[in-house]
Amino acid sequence: MQSVWQIKQEICEIGKRIWQKGFCAGNEGNHSVRIAPDRYLCTPTGISKGFLDPEDIITCDGEGNQVEPNSRGRRPTSEIKVHLAIYKVRNDVNAVIHSHPPHATAFAIAGIPLPEGVHPEAEVFLGKVKTAKYATPSTHDLPNSLLPLIGPETNTLLMGNHGSVSFDKDLIGAYYKLEILDAYCRILLLTKSIGKMNVLDKNQMTELLKVKEKFGFPDSRLACSPSGCVGQENNAFLAMFEQTASAQCSCESGKVEGTQDALGAAAFEDMVQAITDKIMSAVA
Repeated sequence: MQSVWQIKQEICEIGKRIWQKGFCAGNEGNHSVRIAPDRYLCTPTGISKGFLDPEDIITCDGEGNQVEPNSRGRRPTSEIKVHLAIYKVRNDVNAVIHSHPPHATAFAIAGIPLPEGVHPEAEVFLGKVKTAKYATPSTHDLPNSLLPLIGPETNTLLMGNHGSVSFDKDLIGAYYKLEILDAYCRILLLTKSIGKMNVLDKNQMTELLKVKEKFGFPDSRLACSPSGCVGQENNAFLAMFEQTASAQCSCESGKVEGTQDALGAAAFEDMVQAITDKIMSAVA
């Protein structure tokens, strides 16, 4: 069993990893660990997560009150309300990380639900990731926006126009969720740049959820996956793959169709004129 000092050291180590990964800039982000029924260690406000020392870590009670003096005069993170709210509804959770992973936060800002039935690792380790509506940071509105979305299987949420929150039985597990979340979102955005995405069909998804259950991660979607319930919110992301205009060549006539519509009539004429001028200049 870890001592309080060892947990503080781990909080600092995780903070460095979060900072090195670029999941938080400046003084952003915060994380915490439950060490007793009414005692929590949390990161302080006003310091980069990459520069933490054990002496910086704060001890709070279940109301967010600092219960031990800090030798460096540190104060608790202003987002401790989010952490405590999660602890209160999930007795199995002992660590919470709030961060701003760029690729995942892009989805939170765009308001596009994370697609389901795409990547096995994301399905096994994250499951369905919901997005909460925007709420002002550091207020009670923020935890109140998250709580309705937290079920017994939830371990990760996106916060509208803000960032993410991941939680698990320990800090390492919560950090893994954060890494997997941003990696998955990065994969999705890279897939978008390729222009095509294959989605698992209902049979493939059902088999995957059965494997997940064998790993010890129950998923309520298994009950409805044979009827195709997984991926019903994917259209918002899939719509980004649709191309409204493209150049199509008619080989028989040698004419390129669709280019004028894509550019607009005026822009098309300007392009033709510019090419003509270059040709005439070369001939002269």
